[in-house]
Amino acid sequence: QVQLVESGGDSVQAGGSLRLSCAASGYTWSTFSGAWFRQAPGKEREGVAGLAKGGNTAYADSVKGRFTISRDNAKNTLYLQMSGLKPEDTAMYYCARYRGGGTWYELRESYYSDWGQGAQVTVSS
Repeated sequence: QVQLVESGGDSVQAGGSLRLSCAASGYTWSTFSGAWFRQAPGKEREGVAGLAKGGNTAYADSVKGRFTISRDNAKNTLYLQMSGLKPEDTAMYYCARYRGGGTWYELRESYYSDWGQGAQVTVSS
């Protein structure tokens, strides 16, 4: 059974840092591209960062230079290191596996599946 479990969400002040983790079971991250998405209240889910199985990365303009996506193959875990957090980063963050239908770096929700339950990130000013 394929399952993704996010962790690491928390409440922080603006300028702070957090690292989100996404543990996978049922498959290995090294053989799939993966991504982080987020959804703020009243807004659509948006792609934040993607990591190809070959190691290339892609980021939304809003987080470039502040967020870093990475993977630990030994732990079979996908990470999102977030620094310089802003109140507008407040959202539920989800990880997902690329399933096809387009290019992974477009970070379109429809290209991804196996969504986790989410991790809440709240940034206060």
